[in-house]
Amino acid sequence: MARPVNAHPHPIRIANFRAYFLSRLLGTIAVSAQAIIIGWQVYALARQTMDIKEAAFLLGMIGLVQFVPLFLLTPVVGLVADTFDRRWIARWTTLLLTLNAAGLGYLTWSGQLTLPFLFVAAMFVGIARAFSGPAYSALAPNLVPREVLPTAIAVSSMAWQVGMIAGPSVGGVLYAIHPDVAYVAISAMLAISLLLIFLISPVPQPPVQKDRRPIHRVIDGFRYVRDNRLVLAAITLDLFVVLLAGATALLPVFARDILHVGADGFGLLAAGMGIGATSASIWFSIYPMKTEVGLKMIGAVIVFALAILTFGLSTHFWLSLVALIVAGAADMVSVYVRQSLIQLHTPDEMRGRVGAVSALTISASNELGETESGLLASVIGPVGAVVFGGVAAIAITLAWVRIFPELRLAKTFDPKAPSRKDQPQEATP
Repeated sequence: MARPVNAHPHPIRIANFRAYFLSRLLGTIAVSAQAIIIGWQVYALARQTMDIKEAAFLLGMIGLVQFVPLFLLTPVVGLVADTFDRRWIARWTTLLLTLNAAGLGYLTWSGQLTLPFLFVAAMFVGIARAFSGPAYSALAPNLVPREVLPTAIAVSSMAWQVGMIAGPSVGGVLYAIHPDVAYVAISAMLAISLLLIFLISPVPQPPVQKDRRPIHRVIDGFRYVRDNRLVLAAITLDLFVVLLAGATALLPVFARDILHVGADGFGLLAAGMGIGATSASIWFSIYPMKTEVGLKMIGAVIVFALAILTFGLSTHFWLSLVALIVAGAADMVSVYVRQSLIQLHTPDEMRGRVGAVSALTISASNELGETESGLLASVIGPVGAVVFGGVAAIAITLAWVRIFPELRLAKTFDPKAPSRKDQPQEATP
């Protein structure tokens, strides 16, 4: 049968988008893998001279060091992504990440690695991610015809989601093989990611709002998120839940001092969420989510919190691993819905700035979540910190259901589709 005249290719069949997809996937896996390794190395070095609570506190500080640059740069990076060539922003930041990983690899191999070096490396990761996040997010819609934009956004979001959640798995497994192997692999993935960005040909830039001062354009991005309650609900729900219930930062503590499984067990625990996330992404690639997206996000967040609560209470390695697998799958559902809603509800000329706000909340939930976990663990212990986070995340979710009914009523990702509250009701006999 002849192909319909108005049919459009799948985004992966478009060379520019294919290079972008592979670059984002490899880069995100590498950065997430490096983050889990840095955490393990910080904890291992700290435990040589500190007790468990003091070492857990330093794990929290690593998260803070990565968050501060992003927090300070957020008003700037979104405007940069909406003004300059997004490809070159991604290229320069990926180069910085590649050199940073190679430097850590050399220090690990030569035996010169120290805590100050690890904290400086974490700071550079935070700076690079501050610029690369909005640029990557805003670039995807420029690479495909408008007719396949929803599919392109979903595929782009999936690359980031799989990389962000599966990266710690890769890092844990590689580090269990050998630290040198881990850093060589991470540096290679980032170098390939950089090469792929150079394969993307020039793309149209959105028109610059010359009638608006830069500071006003920055404020416009924050105002857009504030006024779009569905986007605001999705962003803030994920922010507070992961901020409170994130357990990734404390995996070194659980592997070494609670479950007593060492580096090998740490590698498997770190792989847990990635296994769940990958399984969920495969499911969505076969059965894409189309209806009741708001309710499904809410349900997934509650499942995530319950799984983290189970992990915190477990004293058996295999139960802990299963809990993390379930948490990873549920987190993938939540992130998939959030990213799709943000991209499809935001005009192209504002995607950089709205992406910067989203990146800030993501970093707040991840890096500040690590800080919160480390600080709380230093006061009430790692088990108490994880259990508290799981319970608090459930409470936050139930509160968001009442505060933001727009999320519960959202039926599809399409901003033009009516919500459930707009559907005609059957007449009562």
